[in-house]
Amino acid sequence: MKQEQIQAGKAIQKRTGKTFYLATRFLPARVRDATHVLYAFFRIADDVVDDADANGVPPDEQAARLEDLREQALGEADRSEPVLEAFDELRAQYDIADEEVHEFVDAMKTDIYTSRYERYEDLEAYMRGSAAAVGVMMTAIMDPDDPDTALPHAIALGEAFQLTNFLRDVREDVLERDRIYIPQETLRAHGVTDEQIERLEISESFATVMAEELRRAERLYREGVAGIRYLPEDCQLPVLLAAVLYAEHHRVIRAQEYDVLSREPSLSTTRKLHCLLKTRWHWHWNRDPEAVFERVSAVPGPDVERTGTEHGDRLPMR
Repeated sequence: MKQEQIQAGKAIQKRTGKTFYLATRFLPARVRDATHVLYAFFRIADDVVDDADANGVPPDEQAARLEDLREQALGEADRSEPVLEAFDELRAQYDIADEEVHEFVDAMKTDIYTSRYERYEDLEAYMRGSAAAVGVMMTAIMDPDDPDTALPHAIALGEAFQLTNFLRDVREDVLERDRIYIPQETLRAHGVTDEQIERLEISESFATVMAEELRRAERLYREGVAGIRYLPEDCQLPVLLAAVLYAEHHRVIRAQEYDVLSREPSLSTTRKLHCLLKTRWHWHWNRDPEAVFERVSAVPGPDVERTGTEHGDRLPMR
């Protein structure tokens, strides 16, 4: 990959993915440069749909743009951006299967035509492309000694990040894209309707839904972090830091009494730096990813499954 291609990817990641970018800075150069390119490719594909939604681009035109992007990413068409040329080179260098590119682009196409998911299994199928494929590609460029062992954990961690994004962005997704990623069956089980979310109407029922979905994501975090030990040593702390930073949104969501409809939960620079310093300090004394994650993150340990109000899932009294 050429330096200008890497810098183009870095600029995209720095502008659009500040949380992940902070963790990426601690990766070794051999992985960091490739991560900039990977992230930029993911963002370009995602923006084809999200920006098109905001600008009223017809669905068929969005789909055509994604098909063109697919061909460029696979080296089957002239590349329109340096990042796409670099991605094709990266894909060949790390033997990333065409199937992973197809999975990812197909998931982006799903966003064109699907705005609700009936069951969690349906959402999980979508995340196979939007999150799991990302985990597969990241594992490839880290090149662990035993990829077959590391891979399921990487996929779980990618899905955990994705679920956190969904829960953090409920307000933005419904207002700007008319999308709700919380499964319909979960909403119905607690008496919450799409219309209530569209009206940005917070209630105890909606808070209960959020608490349940946070716990689902946290089970995936624990599964994902359990596999960090299988990554190369120089990649373990950066991946752990990414997990701590993403999961920190859960602490903010709970502090807001699950109200993600009035304002989007966000991490201040001070809070991110606090997470960084705390994680690095504990990592200095204990190189066990699971032990450090349990000590510093917003996710409880496996022996403390959050249920109801017993372990802190306090619901708003309105």
